[in-house]
Amino acid sequence: MIRPRVCFAMLLLAALGALPATALRAQTPNRHDAMATLPSAAERAICPARRLTSSEVRLVAAMDSDSDPMQPMPAQMHRGRAGRATDEPRESDAGKRYLPPPAIPDSPRPLNAFGTALASPSGSPLTLDELESMACGNNPTLLQARAQVEGALGKAIQAGLWPNPTLRYSAEQIGVEGTIGEFHGASVEQRIVTARKLDLSREKFLAQTRVAEWMALAQQYRVLNEVRLHYFRACGRQELLGVQRELLKNAEDELVTTREMYNVGQAIRAEVHQANVALQQQRLTVMMAENDYRQAFEELTAMVGIDLAPAPLATPLEGDLAPIDWEEALARLIQESPQMMAARCKLDADSVTIRREIAEPVPDLIVEAGAGYNFEADQTVGVAGLSLEVPLFDWNQGTIRQAEADYARQRGEVRRTELWLRRDLARQYRLYLTALQHVHHYRDVILPESYQAYELLLQSYKRERTAWPEVLAAEQQYFTLRKNYIQNLIAWRESEVLITGYLLHNGLEAAPQPIPPGHMNSVPKPR
Repeated sequence: MIRPRVCFAMLLLAALGALPATALRAQTPNRHDAMATLPSAAERAICPARRLTSSEVRLVAAMDSDSDPMQPMPAQMHRGRAGRATDEPRESDAGKRYLPPPAIPDSPRPLNAFGTALASPSGSPLTLDELESMACGNNPTLLQARAQVEGALGKAIQAGLWPNPTLRYSAEQIGVEGTIGEFHGASVEQRIVTARKLDLSREKFLAQTRVAEWMALAQQYRVLNEVRLHYFRACGRQELLGVQRELLKNAEDELVTTREMYNVGQAIRAEVHQANVALQQQRLTVMMAENDYRQAFEELTAMVGIDLAPAPLATPLEGDLAPIDWEEALARLIQESPQMMAARCKLDADSVTIRREIAEPVPDLIVEAGAGYNFEADQTVGVAGLSLEVPLFDWNQGTIRQAEADYARQRGEVRRTELWLRRDLARQYRLYLTALQHVHHYRDVILPESYQAYELLLQSYKRERTAWPEVLAAEQQYFTLRKNYIQNLIAWRESEVLITGYLLHNGLEAAPQPIPPGHMNSVPKPR
């Protein structure tokens, strides 16, 4: 047993930093001998990120809850009516006598198992190419887009068909003087469409079919871009979950170190409470990271269109960091994007619509021919007729004006689409460039420098020149910087996907229908 004066001197020297904590622990009473089962300072120097087991944490709590042999126990313990000791340690006694460190808080229990299924995925790895192929065959919006193309093509077919002939039977003077009538016969009537109206109608709807095809292609880009976005988000959140778990190990080690320092008089009770708070906050952060990863994986499953079993993601988050040129990206977007091509095809369709409506007042010929029997003359006779509509008052002037207005509006729509794409590309390119710059500097400078600082502090600690909390602080800083690096990688991937994918996203929204404005499509037979 160490004499009180010697123990007090050693505590004072340890507080001033003149005596290593390990030397003080070697001279402490038997209560601290149980620390031999826990990782020592040398063991933590070799593997500072090793997480304490539950038995080790319980052992620390049990040792801290024991009475201190340097503190004399009272001769009598007054107990209340229920038999509970009334002389229990209280926070207000801090600074007056030795108090055991506060208990380690329990881990928070999740409200449900939202993130537990994906905590350790064990299925076969999923590649990005495999998921893109699954999405192309199972995403319902792609089926809708293809159905819209078929519908537009059906309109083109219908608009170019000739009108059906009309078969007519006629009888005259039936029942006069008890006879069967004067005339009985049949005739066929056919409308002959003039001015190439049917060809122009088919040409217009074929142009609208091309609009639907470009919209279907845009929808395919939306789906593929969304699959890529959610894939890289899931990859990033999976890596962030690993980093948060490493930070949890750091917080646990920090708590154990603070409790040891409290036991030897190098930390105050408030610092132990703060370490408890930091540990509990990090536990909650890990739970939130698990929930974020589960959300990203479920969103990826929704975009693919089939249920995916929890599995690791094989395609890496990191990739080629070659920068995308602004001028090339802008020229490609304006010249090749499905949005611009659909707007230009719609302009062509509106141009054909004007020609079709100009041809509309040209009258069609209605030809009728037939034969019958004249019972009064007792001979077979023929029937012939020709009729046409004279465009005297209505020569389709209102519809022509509407078609011309639609064409002018679509010309403005083409320009608006171009400017809208340029604006969105500028916004996305700024995010892309910022994320790319951060990724470069984090990968090449910040992370290597931070890790080198951690290694130097660790080596210095092994030579007893640096305190262990400084090593833990350097380790925490490294993992925090790595978390920022992963977040910038996610932002870089998202911007890269959108720029190379013509800024198209929202893969579960249905493709817009290529319905031209106006009343021309409200008639039973499109024209």
